Amino acid sequence: MKAESKTGQMPLANEKSRVSALISGILIGYALTCIIIIGYAILITYSSLTGENLPLVVTVTCLASVIVAGFDAASGAESRGWLWGITAGFIYAVILAALGVWVNKGFALDSRTITLLVLSVAGGGLGGVIGINFKKK
Repeated sequence: MKAESKTGQMPLANEKSRVSALISGILIGYALTCIIIIGYAILITYSSLTGENLPLVVTVTCLASVIVAGFDAASGAESRGWLWGITAGFIYAVILAALGVWVNKGFALDSRTITLLVLSVAGGGLGGVIGINFKKK
């Protein structure tokens, strides 16, 4: 266990490392998202696949990505992995929604956006629980 400062809080260096782990997890999640979406686009382009399954592929890809992001964000934490995972999933969803606003030139709080947020938070929390319990022995 880390030594606490006189104020009863963890040292600042530990907080910085947790934030960098959170950012790293989100970046890894987005890298995974990009790889899968680009791979699917290549398959659609050069095979007989159609884009009719695109919403399902995007949803499953986002879910897998936030689980990975939550796992990575929480893997080095000493406690509250679920919270680190939920935070990673929430930030992932907010960034994705912001990109959607930028691309679509407007914001719509519809069922897709709510589903994205719920799946991202739940998937991130699941990844966080797995990440904090996946310690090397």
